[in-house]
Amino acid sequence: MAARNTARKRAFQILFEADQRGADVLTVLADWVRHSRTDSRQPPVSEYTMELVEGYAKRAQRIDELIAQYAVGWTLDRMPVVDRNILRLGAYELIWVDETPDAVVLDEMVQLAKEFSTDESPAFVNGLLGRLKELKPGLLRKESE
Repeated sequence: MAARNTARKRAFQILFEADQRGADVLTVLADWVRHSRTDSRQPPVSEYTMELVEGYAKRAQRIDELIAQYAVGWTLDRMPVVDRNILRLGAYELIWVDETPDAVVLDEMVQLAKEFSTDESPAFVNGLLGRLKELKPGLLRKESE
């Protein structure tokens, strides 16, 4: 499981970097992969990191719509950049990655919030992802229609 934890952390860092730079997330992913292959000081980018980033990129618009819709009192652009990208990653993995248990996704995203964000962020991340978890069956049903 430590490998998946590291993969999630790297995927979050890639999403965060893309957001900060205003760059395409797949371009930033390609940069990370290229750097990891040409510079031994750079950590490798795992297959799971690539799956998470590519999956998010494929559904970015829908994920942002969901976050904006259910983030009570926060617009997406007012949300702290760290929290926004943890939520993006968490929403993707929670809703579209079946092999990861929902409780694991919530726990991992809360841990990222504890490590990288404010004291209030873990509760915010847990609350919003918990709401998406409750709505997941209906959200997936809408996707297939």
